[in-house]
This record gives sequence, structure tokens and C-alpha cells, in this order.
Amino acid sequence: MADTEPDPGAITPQNPGVFRYVVGFLLVGAAWGMTSPFIRRAAVDYTPPKRTVLEDPTTGRVKKLVLKVLYAVFDLLKRPSYAIPLLINLTGSIWFFLLIGQAELSLTVPIINSLAFLFTVLGEYLAEGKTVSRDTWIGMAMVCGGIALCVQSKL
Repeated sequence: MADTEPDPGAITPQNPGVFRYVVGFLLVGAAWGMTSPFIRRAAVDYTPPKRTVLEDPTTGRVKKLVLKVLYAVFDLLKRPSYAIPLLINLTGSIWFFLLIGQAELSLTVPIINSLAFLFTVLGEYLAEGKTVSRDTWIGMAMVCGGIALCVQSKL
């Protein structure tokens, strides 16, 4: 029997293929970019409820500060409008760390961060109804061109 060399383009667990990388990049970019405007909107809309311990003059400054932060975090996390986008965003971070272990770092980081910017623009449109200006469209086209140049330089 003759030893055969494995095909370098074959899809294996060590080489998942370009399609899976592209899907991974898009998922992480969307998880980071699309959720940021929704997290921001939920945080801006947050009005803290009155807490008697925070208004008590006998409570120390440090204790008030610590309690105020803890109450704010707890109150935001129990609101689905904040917690769900935050969970998706954090899941994107896990996907990112899995991707940088497999894909080339010099491509992964700029591509995902650029995609996050593009998805943030889309998320702002969906979350806040912001219109996309002509200059933003031009900038987005330049970002896509930069991604293409990065990928082309590695081929």
C-alpha cells in the first residue's frame, strides 16, 4: 500500500473550510455589532427605583456607592431588554475565542471588528431608527474594500 498525502484543501476538524470561517466571522460580527445598540438603548432607558437604604443619611458613602452599583447591575440584568442582547454579545465573545484558535489571527481580528461596525450601523437603524447617511455608506464600502484587501493579501 502506498502512503497518500492528505489533501490540503480537504475539510477536516483541523481545517473546517472557508464557508465555516465566513459563517463564524458573520455570527461574531453580528453578535457584537447588532446587540450594542440594543444594550445601549436599554441602559439609557433605565430609571433606578427608589431604595430606602440609599436615601438613609446614616448609611456610609462607600456602602451607598457599592449598593448603588450592585442594585444597578442587578436591576439591568433582570430586564430582558438588557439581559438578552448582553447574553448574545457575550456568546459572540466565546465564538470569537474559538475562532482565533482556528483561523489566522491577522485576518480574524480585522474582519470581525469591521463586521461588528457594519452590523452596529444596521443595529442602530433597527433599535433607534437612525438613518444611514451617505458618508456612512461610503465608509462602510471602504471597510468592505479593506476586508477584501486583507483577504486577498493572504491568498
